[in-house]
Amino acid sequence: MRKLISVATILFLISILPAHFSYADKPVPRVASFWNKIKDKIIQCVLCPRKCVIDNGQRGLCTVRVNKDGVLYTLGYGNPVAVHIDPIEKKPFFNVLPGTSAFSIAVAGCNMRCLFCQNWQISQARPDEVTVYDMPPEMVVSEAIKNDCPFIVYTYTEPTVFYEYMLDISKLARSKGLKNGMHTCGYINQEPLKELLKYMDAVNVDLKGFNEKFYQKMGAFASLEPVLNTLKTVKKEGVWLEITNLIIPGLNDDPKEIRSMCEWIRDNLGADTPVHFSRFMPSFRLQNLPPTPVSKLEEAYKIAKDAGLDYVYIGNVPGHAGENTYCPQCKKLIVGRIGYRITENNIKDKRCKFCGRSISGIWAP
Repeated sequence: MRKLISVATILFLISILPAHFSYADKPVPRVASFWNKIKDKIIQCVLCPRKCVIDNGQRGLCTVRVNKDGVLYTLGYGNPVAVHIDPIEKKPFFNVLPGTSAFSIAVAGCNMRCLFCQNWQISQARPDEVTVYDMPPEMVVSEAIKNDCPFIVYTYTEPTVFYEYMLDISKLARSKGLKNGMHTCGYINQEPLKELLKYMDAVNVDLKGFNEKFYQKMGAFASLEPVLNTLKTVKKEGVWLEITNLIIPGLNDDPKEIRSMCEWIRDNLGADTPVHFSRFMPSFRLQNLPPTPVSKLEEAYKIAKDAGLDYVYIGNVPGHAGENTYCPQCKKLIVGRIGYRITENNIKDKRCKFCGRSISGIWAP
């Protein structure tokens, strides 16, 4: 089996998994959802806005969905490339159950081709070209329960590409009293999104930039509008929403654009929508760029606060005050953090214990 990612990466992924998990020899194709026949053996996938037209024997851009004799199959079911127990803060969810653990899984593949991808070793890989594990939905849920994880989070790569697997796990998890969350690029069509949100409790969307040119250039001819539609739908369906904006020097760090983005979030999603400004580190095809200056993150933080957003965070700068949650009313520190460690929690009964202000988020399992 040809390996697309480095031996070091594979060994790392193996090292984080419990020893009793078994390897999968190769993905077992499963009939996919959300596709249409075009003619003869040509089909069109309608899971995401790319709407790939796929000839017999070919794959969509995500490399996970393949046309076999005129039927669309997914190669991303029951075969995660990464499984780990993380702090919920790593997702990042900062207004969700501080200090709890999230059972986190990913299948190889993505429907974006971002030049700056921080997890490119697995997101840009094919499920049948990497070492994976045999984990049906029942095992995922049982392991989450066994390890006292109130949340299962679909993360690391793009969960949309293993939609069927994620949906089946989410349904089972919900029936067992667990919560579901995902970290996504938001590039998904409305019908599958609305079906999935019936079982989601929290969603973090990467809003990678705030202009069409950026998405076209950085995400392999992707588009901004479907991501904005995803954000509005998540909010409308009553699922807890947080946003991550990876600030890349010289590419999406214009103060005017950041201001426009924050004002759009305030006006369309609400001032209580948390926004994480995350520090870029040189990676994948943008290794020529420097890390984001902390001063640029602080500038974005101030812009967001001035725009009226209640919960603004600075990510990938451990120990920075921007990791903390502050009460929008009395301005006191209500959740203290150093990296992913909680240093204090001053939220009581979903309210600031100092002034009684209701604090938006998920504060009880």
